Amino acid sequence: MIRIVGGGLAGCEAAWQAAEMGVSVTLHEMRPVQPTTVHQTDRLAELVCSNSFRGDKLDNAVGLLKEEMRRLGSLVMRTADRVKVPAGAALAVDRGKFADEMTAAIEGHPRIRLERGEVPEIPISTHDAPVIIATGPLTSSALTASIAAFVGGQHLAFFDAISPIVLAETIDMTKVFRASRWNRGDNADGDYLNCPFTRDEYLRFHEAIVTAEKATVHDFDHTKFFEGCLPIEVMAHRGVDTLRFGPMKPAGLDDPKTGRWPYAVVQLRQDNLAGDHYSLVGFQTQLKWGEQARVLKLIPGLEHADFVRFGMIHRNTYINGPTVLDATWQTRARPSLFFGGQVSGVEGYVESSASGLIAGINAARLALGLEPAAPPRTTAIGALGYYVSHADPTHYDPSNITFGIMPPLDAPPKGKHDRQLALSARALADLDAWRAVLSVHA
Repeated sequence: MIRIVGGGLAGCEAAWQAAEMGVSVTLHEMRPVQPTTVHQTDRLAELVCSNSFRGDKLDNAVGLLKEEMRRLGSLVMRTADRVKVPAGAALAVDRGKFADEMTAAIEGHPRIRLERGEVPEIPISTHDAPVIIATGPLTSSALTASIAAFVGGQHLAFFDAISPIVLAETIDMTKVFRASRWNRGDNADGDYLNCPFTRDEYLRFHEAIVTAEKATVHDFDHTKFFEGCLPIEVMAHRGVDTLRFGPMKPAGLDDPKTGRWPYAVVQLRQDNLAGDHYSLVGFQTQLKWGEQARVLKLIPGLEHADFVRFGMIHRNTYINGPTVLDATWQTRARPSLFFGGQVSGVEGYVESSASGLIAGINAARLALGLEPAAPPRTTAIGALGYYVSHADPTHYDPSNITFGIMPPLDAPPKGKHDRQLALSARALADLDAWRAVLSVHA
């Protein structure tokens, strides 16, 4: 039997993979017995930061990673595809339906037992049965201490932030326009609502952000923000144009009223299938809620908006993967112990799920008396495991999947787009070959 601690994306994916291979699983989830500061329900795989799984095309690395996971029978991808909402070239989901379906799948599997309650320390299993720690960014303080002791003090943390959500009926539709960047996406009218700024409106908005009061953060160990998920006020303090070249960039968005790109833009992405909630894309923030209500209403079209949820900040805990893990997601000091998800040192929903997928497969193989196996480094899912286990531990930062961590092609095409498609083609061919070998030796 396998024990998995954590009922988030990675834990659920690991449990599903192991159970589908015929191994009994006990999945521990501390909520609702032990709540967190940001989760709002007791559902498994609740998404707290965003409803977006990012790009879904083979010309970007996260799109490739998704396709690899689909081919490996991913529960997360199957569920996300079923409850997706319009998001241009990206994959975004209805949060509530996603969590409901993930919970139902786990609770309904005959080989998975779900236990609610905190696991305060790394379990010591009888007969060295496999254990997977997949507690995510909000690992409890007791288990955090146990993990820190196990990894010998190489325990790191950073802060992560959550975007606000607005009630659709309170958006002034006369001031916004619907479009997807560069007209990419399945909806001819566009999948995003875009709030366009003039130069004066943008400068006024920027000034409001940099002078707004932030919420108190108890930063007792000087933890840091992840560069890929910076709060808007942190970016604004870096320079007056930083936001215009970040989450507020207008490139590829033609305002039908002017026929030109706006000076800056805030994009709103549909957050549920009903279409009555929209999230502010890339607008993670740690501003006080009262300040958010004031500042965000300076966005054209949101002057009278009602916010379903304001942005907030939470601590995100992870280990220094290269000092602890192998590419199979096993720990070197105790091969029957695996880590998966954000606590393992990856960043992003898809990457977290992918790590859980491979950890689940390998924990099941170990339980069945088989050797764990890492996917080829030429695949996105294999490259992610290789990065986590082989990056420079001195300056280790969690990583999203990128083509840059995959081995280059021997004879790459000249154009970037063609190179990316060629990398994806190689990856999928190598993944299929790896799957075939696994099946033979299973």
